[in-house]
This record gives sequence, structure tokens and C-alpha cells, in this order.
Amino acid sequence: MKLHELTRAGRTPALPLSLELADGAGPETLQVHRLLRVIPGQRYVGLGEWRDRPVLAKLLVGGKATRHFQRELTGARLLAEQQQTTPQLLASGLQQGEGGWLLFEYLDGSQSLGDAWQAVAQEPPLSDGQQTVLAEALGAIAGLHAKGLWQADLHLDNLLRHQRQLFLIDGGAIRAENAGSPLTRNKVLENLGLFFAQLPASFEPFIEELLVHYVLVNGEHALPLEPLLKEVNTLRRGRLREYLHKLGRDCTEFSVQRGAMGLQVVRRQEEAALQELLADPDAAINAGKALKLGGSSTVALVEVAGRPLVIKRYNIKGVGHWLKRFWRPSRAWHSWVEGHRLSFLGIATPKPLAMLERRWCGLRSRSYLVTEFMAGEDLLTRWQPYLDQSPPVAELQALERLMGALRRERISHGDLKGTNLIWDRNQWAMIDLDAVRQHSSEGSFQAAFGKDRARLLRNWPVESALHQMLELRISNV
Repeated sequence: MKLHELTRAGRTPALPLSLELADGAGPETLQVHRLLRVIPGQRYVGLGEWRDRPVLAKLLVGGKATRHFQRELTGARLLAEQQQTTPQLLASGLQQGEGGWLLFEYLDGSQSLGDAWQAVAQEPPLSDGQQTVLAEALGAIAGLHAKGLWQADLHLDNLLRHQRQLFLIDGGAIRAENAGSPLTRNKVLENLGLFFAQLPASFEPFIEELLVHYVLVNGEHALPLEPLLKEVNTLRRGRLREYLHKLGRDCTEFSVQRGAMGLQVVRRQEEAALQELLADPDAAINAGKALKLGGSSTVALVEVAGRPLVIKRYNIKGVGHWLKRFWRPSRAWHSWVEGHRLSFLGIATPKPLAMLERRWCGLRSRSYLVTEFMAGEDLLTRWQPYLDQSPPVAELQALERLMGALRRERISHGDLKGTNLIWDRNQWAMIDLDAVRQHSSEGSFQAAFGKDRARLLRNWPVESALHQMLELRISNV
């Protein structure tokens, strides 16, 4: 296959790929066995073999290939010239009418700091495991800044642990202010703001403590906390807006099918596994275990390839109900968006996997939401033995953290009863997101939060020791 043919290969070209690459010494053959990232018709990143050695290949095609190639090549060279630990660039080339390619050494057995973070993300902030990951990242960022470089697409997946070293990758996002001289303070604050904005807001009180790991490597500037926190908050709001806009757009993360007869959005990595379920969700519900049989919604526990999932169907109770619902965003869509909003903000909830709307000539009818299943006990069941005493300290603190996060982000649940909080991985996760709302007005949030707090306390008798303790521990706005 010629390189330019990838422009027509779509998102899932047949593997393995055998590509002819030409350099000054003549044609070379690259075998690509696995794709890691695809932007159809533009960029294909994968693992392959070249000259009998494993490589990571970046293949750039289409109208933007030359610009993207030059950016990748410049960034890779900047990292190497400034003695940053980065995979060796083994070969590269750009052909007019074909595209560009860069082949890097393959770091077999490496682990991204993103994966390392996921292993500790559910721990209370700032645990020892979390501090270890963030300290490594901040040390690498500081080393980059000390050489006048920064990464415009700064995230933990662009840092790889390999043989007790931390490697910087993604040269296409490397920028230089004055290579070899320390980055200016304003640029440092801007880039650190981008890094901290990707952490849950619950880490904000620990930013000053975490900065020590940066200053130990690059102490060129005093880093004032107030402007850094302002930058973090501005960038976090912007990232949330951008992320929510992606939820209904066909992209790397989500597969979207939209038409007059329906809308289907599914996480791309789940698309194959959920294909049969989404083709006939009612059959899946009927075959599953009923968790709720209500007039407005039906919830069932189903199994897909041995994996337990929850599917919720939002029913239409009659013509009158349909007339109220057909012109509005469906309840499944609302829960899909709010589930991703909560996850983005670091508030635990079952991971949304897919949503489906049935439509007739564009008019909405039934809708469905598929999420992961959380097998833990709900709050009402778990705390029933503690009516006259204090519940476990870790669980009480986790509830306080959850309520604090809702206050911080101005989010109300709308029906915060005990059965809608599930104990999962040492934290309380919220389910039943139909009425979840993030408020722009402090006044409307205060009223809604007050109702949530009151509903939570009504889980237990007023005279019980548990009720009285929570009334004191969980403050109102």
C-alpha cells in the first residue's frame, strides 16, 4: 500500500498494513500491526516493524500532512537537542503527494502516567500514590520549562515510565519560547494551569504543596498562587465546555449515528461489544434482571460478554406525555451529558457507555441509557446498622467530600435519597441523574442544594443519632 492511500482508509483500515516508504536510500517497507490512535484521513499512529525492529509509527496524510509532519519533526528534534528523555527518532520522511512518516523506538513494557493515575484516582486527595504520580509529572514539566520548552497538549498520557525513566512523547505538541533558556514566568503559569486544570477541583487546596516538586527541578521563578489558581479555574471551565460539546459529535472518543429515525451515541471502544444490545434494547431489558419497573422508566441489569451493565429505558406513558417530551432533549440525553459532566469534575457516577433515542421524522420517543454497573450497597442499606451511632469514619468523610464537591461545582441532584448513593471503591457514587443540574446562579443553587440536603437527611428518623449527627456535619450553603 502507498502512504497516500490511507486518506481513503477510514477509521479502521484492515490490519496488518504493509506500507511502502521511500527515503534517500530507496524504498522501505513498514508493517503496522496495531493502531493506537486514528484521525481518519489525516493521522494514523500505530505499532509496527521496520528493518526487523519494533517501532512506533506516526503516519501523516491528507492536505495538512506537510504542516503536521514539520511540527512533529521540529518537536522531536527540540526534545533531543535539549537533552530531554524522549524516544529516539529512528527515521522520517516526507513525500510530495504521499504524506509524511516518523518512526520512533518502541518502549516495550512502558506505562503512561495516565494509566498510573487511573490506578490511584479513586483514593482520597492527596494520597501517597497520587502524590508519587503527580511529582513525577511535575518534575518532567519543570525540566522541560528549564530548557525553554513547553507542551501545548499537556496531559499524563504524554509521559511514559520505562525502565525507571520518564519519557516525554508527542513532539507535535512541543513549543519553544527560547530553546535553552528558562521559560518566562507567564508561560510557566499558563502551562502549569493547563496541567492542574486536568485534575479534579478537589485537588485545588493541594496545588501549593504540589508545586514543591516543580520548584525542586526548576526554581527560576517565584510562582504566585493566586494567578495560578485563576488560570486553573479559567482553563477547567473551558475544558469542560469543550468536552461536553464532543458528547454528540462523531470523534475519536464517540461514535455517533444521527438520522430522522433516531440518535445513537456510544463510546467508540464499546461500539462492537454493545452492537447487539443497541440493535434491540427492549429485548435486552426483557432478558435481564429488573431493577425498577416504573411508569416513567424501566431499569434492568443485563450481561454483555460476561460484563454486568445497566440499561435504563425512559418510557412514554401516553399521547399526553409524548406531547410534552417529543420536542425536548430526551431524559437519556440529559443523563448522558450529566454523567460525563460529573465524571469530568471528579464526582463519582457509573460510567456512561451509550445512549439511544427512538425518533419518528425527528420527533423523539423512547430513549435508553447504558452505563456500567456498580455492585456496592446503597447508602440507606449500608448505614441502617448505624441509626444510633456514627458510621465508619471513611464513609462519613467520603459523604462530606461528595457534598463539598456538589457545593463547589454548584450541582444539585434533585432526588438525593439514600438509594441513589452507591458505595464504590471507597467513595459514594451518584446514580439516577435525570434531574441533575449545574447552576449558573448562586441563588438557584442554594435553594436546590437545600432541598438535596433535606432529602438526604429524611433517610433517617429525626430523633436518631445518625440524623442529628449528619445535620451538624453536612452544612447547608
